[in-house]
Amino acid sequence: MRVVRATVEDAELCFRIARASALAGFQHVFPPDLYEFPADTIRANWISALTNPDGETYIAFDEDEAVGVISLSDGVLQTLYVMPQHWGRGIGTTLHDFALARLRETSVQEARLWTLTENHRARAFYEKRGWRLTGRTRVVPFPPYPIDVEYVRPTPVS
Repeated sequence: MRVVRATVEDAELCFRIARASALAGFQHVFPPDLYEFPADTIRANWISALTNPDGETYIAFDEDEAVGVISLSDGVLQTLYVMPQHWGRGIGTTLHDFALARLRETSVQEARLWTLTENHRARAFYEKRGWRLTGRTRVVPFPPYPIDVEYVRPTPVS
């Protein structure tokens, strides 16, 4: 697997990975028969992430197939998505570790992230890797307006 820095030309690819992962992983929070996926907003978010001079986005490829994406900015692991058919193959771990290393290289000593309270798979993933709850929460801006929880962990020392 190789991890490549994404550019704004990759916005649609990042969107497709995130959408596939979100539809599979969040259907118990955002039932698709009740809530339409906010495609326009999510596309715009990817363009914003990819044009943010303080942010970085990377795509993981297995041979020529894009299988995952991460974005980070201002000490925050903003996103980590893996195509559902590739879950459980170590891609998420590789992207996670890559993101922490990048944050450390930019002098971030303590990384942060937000994830849905009901995203049990992601929460177990992060907790297994040393992330700890901060006690902070926020409301997600999409119906049915679920709650995100914040996690923090030190970045690895090189």
